[in-house]
Amino acid sequence: MHGINLDGLSEADLIELHDKIVDRLQFLHQQKTTRALLELAIGERVMFEDNDGRTQAGIVIRRNRKTVTVHGDNARQWNVSPQLLRKEKRAGELQGGKLVPFSRKV
Repeated sequence: MHGINLDGLSEADLIELHDKIVDRLQFLHQQKTTRALLELAIGERVMFEDNDGRTQAGIVIRRNRKTVTVHGDNARQWNVSPQLLRKEKRAGELQGGKLVPFSRKV
């Protein structure tokens, strides 16, 4: 660490320091999320790992404030943190492939 002596701080000082640290970490996380959101476009193919560790792929259909909605290839819809997504490169897209619209279940 940078030589901060925590032993000399009172409980009130420690609580204030804690609150400032939490605020700063939330701000940095929000910046990362915003940057990641700006790199994704609706209609773009992406991949991510689900909670079971399996790779899922799909198309971005909505960009929300904190998450991205992905329509998976398995017809499942996912809300994913944009930081967990990576762009998918497919052979058809590299050669100018077209996006095929899908129908929404009602």
